[in-house]
Amino acid sequence: MEKIKAGVIGVGYLGRFHAQKYAALANAELMGVVDIDPDKASRVAQECQTRAYTDYRELLPQVQAVSVAVPTTGHYAVVQDCLRHGIDVLAEKPLATSVAEAEELVTLARRQGRILQVGHLERFNPAMEELIRRVHDPRFIEIHRLSFFKERGTDVDVVRDLMIHDLDLVLALVPGQVTEIRAAGVSVLTDSIDLANARLEFDTGCIANLTASRISIKSMRKFRLFQPHTYLSVDFEARELMVVEHTGQPGGILPGIHLDTIKFPPADPLMKEIAAFLEAVATRQEPVVSGEAGKEALALALDINAAMRLARQK
Repeated sequence: MEKIKAGVIGVGYLGRFHAQKYAALANAELMGVVDIDPDKASRVAQECQTRAYTDYRELLPQVQAVSVAVPTTGHYAVVQDCLRHGIDVLAEKPLATSVAEAEELVTLARRQGRILQVGHLERFNPAMEELIRRVHDPRFIEIHRLSFFKERGTDVDVVRDLMIHDLDLVLALVPGQVTEIRAAGVSVLTDSIDLANARLEFDTGCIANLTASRISIKSMRKFRLFQPHTYLSVDFEARELMVVEHTGQPGGILPGIHLDTIKFPPADPLMKEIAAFLEAVATRQEPVVSGEAGKEALALALDINAAMRLARQK
């Protein structure tokens, strides 16, 4: 099996994990890691037994595929350079800082015949994968993503930092278009929004209510979905999916009601994400989370931010 020559651009908190996964995968050869901090690049390179660079352009002639995990403001320039050099890209979320930038990257990838995948990690969570298989007509979705404060990720607001994961999931599950957005948010510890709530209404009649906070005193990652005769609930931290179904059959917790809790063993969604990216690179198939999907999640996140600004003006 021929190995795919890969690299990682930006080896901060997330990029370091990307490098570790490439180094561990049998079908990848980690050619190098890049960071503008030479000490950081050297530490990760030594850990992963590869070469360190401070200028990503020195790495490009040596690789077929890269992960881009630089700060969001640098995504557009770096991803664009990679695509123009004929390199397939896995870009951490959000894909870019604006929809216009994201659209340019998607168009460029298509024109160059390159794979562009976006790092929406929850698509590779086993409990969510099972939920997705069971969804057929979502009517109401309730999501809470609450985390402790961390300095990393604060280059963007909480909608683009945390809520965007769930926006990607909602857009993947609900057909149709968003017709109404109501949103509120507050800045507490940073100059941007740290806690946000958004209510989305789709032309199918489905409602999604999302709350994201990066200033919580406890961590919570729960995804609940209601559809005719079925309630599905994922607790990401407990790694379990609860399924409540109206079967019409006798027995169960109530007459006609069946409850099943499916527990999943510890998994490595990032390893699955990178393995899926390498599979797309090898087969030239559309990735699980395409550049187009990343662009749509970003567009919705920015629409939510606009709705919050409008609400504050009233």
